[in-house]
Amino acid sequence: MAYQETFTTSYGSRLTGGFKGILIGFVMIIIGTVLLWWNEGRTVKTSDANKEAYKETTLVSDLSTINNTLNGKMIFSTGFATTNDSLIDHEFNIGATAIKLIRTVEYYQWEEHTHSESKDKFGGSQETTITYTYEKKWLSSPQNSAEFKDPEYKNKNFTLSTIESETFLAPNVTIGAYKIPDFLSSQISGAQDVYIQLPKEKKQAFNTTAKNILQSKTNISERPYQPNGEYVHVGGNRVYIGANPNDPAIGDVRITFQKIMPTDVSIWAKVVNNTFEEYISDNGYKVSAISTGIQSLDKTFQDEQDSNTMTAWFFRLIGTLLVIYGLKYIFNIIVIILKIIPFLSSIANLGTNIVCGVVGTIWSLIVIAIAWIFYRPILAITLLAAVGALIFFLVKRAKEKKKQNSEELVSTTE
Repeated sequence: MAYQETFTTSYGSRLTGGFKGILIGFVMIIIGTVLLWWNEGRTVKTSDANKEAYKETTLVSDLSTINNTLNGKMIFSTGFATTNDSLIDHEFNIGATAIKLIRTVEYYQWEEHTHSESKDKFGGSQETTITYTYEKKWLSSPQNSAEFKDPEYKNKNFTLSTIESETFLAPNVTIGAYKIPDFLSSQISGAQDVYIQLPKEKKQAFNTTAKNILQSKTNISERPYQPNGEYVHVGGNRVYIGANPNDPAIGDVRITFQKIMPTDVSIWAKVVNNTFEEYISDNGYKVSAISTGIQSLDKTFQDEQDSNTMTAWFFRLIGTLLVIYGLKYIFNIIVIILKIIPFLSSIANLGTNIVCGVVGTIWSLIVIAIAWIFYRPILAITLLAAVGALIFFLVKRAKEKKKQNSEELVSTTE
């Protein structure tokens, strides 16, 4: 059964919170505006940097030998990224000759979810009910159940192991005669499972630790402690710490292992002696890329541009929402003042939501357009025209509505 908490906020406290919200609102609008402005500059400069790097790129078909004439040049090439390094996870005595060795740890835990519902009371006070529900899930980190609200679930979480996720990266990854630096080799993808056999002494050590922890948690464990039980199970690329891998219980831990083997890559970077670094454009922005598999320079360039565009729209959305919700915080004081009569407050809330949404969107478009004037005047003029059209449409619609209401009033009077 769900656990609930109910509390009442007085009208006076709500008013105080509303006035504090005005300050918060102005801060949010400032942050949103600055974010929108910065993002447009970042977007243009990143795009320009990519285009500059593209124009300066030398296509290289063979990197098997060091070519001194390439030193300092932006190049694009494809080849086989490989390594002779043996990566070892000493915690499990698992190794592989690979570019990356990845240990992923998950914990079976109770997770707390909250849902809040508020109800305005006549006179301006507010009654809020918070409902807490709990769900068992595999999570990437242990959950602190000491902070759970429901006493029934408080302090119920624990883990049978304190192992953490970790990634091991080969220090020497090469493509032909050139070394691929860590910041690029870490981006190579294409993970494969590592099929393991856990050494007997390691298995016994994990088993003993799990038993000791489970014995100390007997009062909260879902399963009785079994001194002769087996709590470490190995299969495929997974180590499972718990009584039954097919029936997880709170405290169980599962560890999976993967590796990234030598593979074909496409690299776009600046050559420096026998390695690579990022290309620094005239505007100071850095360009480099590596992708798994063989692809063309045009495809790599377009992928970088597409990534830049997606990032731009993400920040535009965040900036616009900050402005809109900042306005809502400011105008919310009107809604709160009218809370003394919930019906009037509901009407005011609907009206302020519409106004803040429209004004916030228009404000954001204007900021974006002005920012682009410094970088892309034609697009800026287009955006300003769109804003002008939106304002014209809203004003025209308001006048038509007013005229319609006047005609209906005259008709009714006659």
